[in-house]
Amino acid sequence: MDVDCGSYLQKYTMSTLGKGKVNESDINRALRNLFSVRMRLGLFDGDLSHQLDGKLTMQDVCSVEHQRLALQAARQGIVLLKNHGRHLPLSQTRTKSLAVIGPNANNETTLLGNYFGLPCNTITPLQGLQNYIRNTLYSPGCEDLACISDNMFAEAVETAKRVDEVVVVVGLDQTQEREEQDRINLTLPGQQEKLLYQVSQAAKRPVVLVILSGGPVDVSFAVNDPHVSSIIWAGYPGEAGGQALAEIIFGDYNPGGRLPLTWYPQDFVKIPMTDMNMRPNHHTGYPGRTYRFYTGKKVFEFGQGLSYSTYSYKFSSTTIKKIVLNVTMEHVKGPGNRRKAFVRVEKTLCKKLKFRSSILVRNHDKIDGRHPVLLYSKSPATHKGTPRKQLIGFRSVHVEGKHTAKVTFVVQPCDHFSTVEENGERILTIGSHSLIVGDAQHPVSLVTKHLKGISYHHYLKG
Repeated sequence: MDVDCGSYLQKYTMSTLGKGKVNESDINRALRNLFSVRMRLGLFDGDLSHQLDGKLTMQDVCSVEHQRLALQAARQGIVLLKNHGRHLPLSQTRTKSLAVIGPNANNETTLLGNYFGLPCNTITPLQGLQNYIRNTLYSPGCEDLACISDNMFAEAVETAKRVDEVVVVVGLDQTQEREEQDRINLTLPGQQEKLLYQVSQAAKRPVVLVILSGGPVDVSFAVNDPHVSSIIWAGYPGEAGGQALAEIIFGDYNPGGRLPLTWYPQDFVKIPMTDMNMRPNHHTGYPGRTYRFYTGKKVFEFGQGLSYSTYSYKFSSTTIKKIVLNVTMEHVKGPGNRRKAFVRVEKTLCKKLKFRSSILVRNHDKIDGRHPVLLYSKSPATHKGTPRKQLIGFRSVHVEGKHTAKVTFVVQPCDHFSTVEENGERILTIGSHSLIVGDAQHPVSLVTKHLKGISYHHYLKG
């Protein structure tokens, strides 16, 4: 470890060196790397104010280009998780009045998350939505984000009754989740759920729920609630988050963000956080972790995200359907013990196996959209701990309305088709693997020329 964001190395490196657990050469290497970077940064070149970077001001930081990038990052990161009846986008002409309710609706600090500098021009969700609808009412609903008291609920409910549309902005902030501040629940803090319920019952139309948070939140109650038409997760979107959110709600930007993690239900907190096993254990009921292995109930899946456009996928005819592994027969193991034949990756000429897979992405609606394409693989392996699927990679592609775009991935079978056994060995299973994008699948068979005189087709069955 070359860098320690704390005092741990200062306190314990000398004693560790004395015990022989760390070599002096390791320390020298770390120092060499650290000071090389500091030299490249010019930290030993004298007064920083006389150097090029030392003359940078807030005007340089807050350039038009940088602020445009902040807005674009916020747009692309916001995830639409529910949109029942295509309630969104709202019509700016038909929406005469709007209510923005919730403890995160007008909180600049929440938008920034953690590890941030001074923002140039922060726009909260309330401010962003006010730019679209002049007659916008605001009620925080709670005294603070912890939302312990319900003494402001009545005002929020009355506000909801007076308008055409309601946006409720709840979630978390750095008082709930940060370094050295772990959450003990996956639900909304305090009485935020109760606030949403009362407001949604009072509103004239189903409400739009916006969640600001870094981690997942169990909003299962809202997923099937007809009084909540739409659910948006905005993360901590930064200074331009309010503008980006308003653009999406009113249709000036077509959402395309995807969840970067699985959203677990509240019951997941019963699992000891000290159990770091990724793979499920059916004997103990342990469900595993991450999209690759988790077998329990989910609020939302890893990679989930909706758009105002409907997309379909088709694998290009140029994507290969068969790969012949050039290995000697003594390197082919199995089949047996309820498992299929396989080859150890270390015995495989991996570089010669890579290929390109192109996917045609069709936008069936009139509105343009930037669409993330997630390519997965699924192995026919049956050994214990085989992942449900594995992400090969993702590409973001702009697709014009009623048009088709092509996106291409480089697939490395030794990396993307292989699985890891309990002993840590990485193997390639002989048989039919699958490339998966959305509902589209493409089979790719891994075969050897001969398997002890038996045709490889024997191992493709089932």
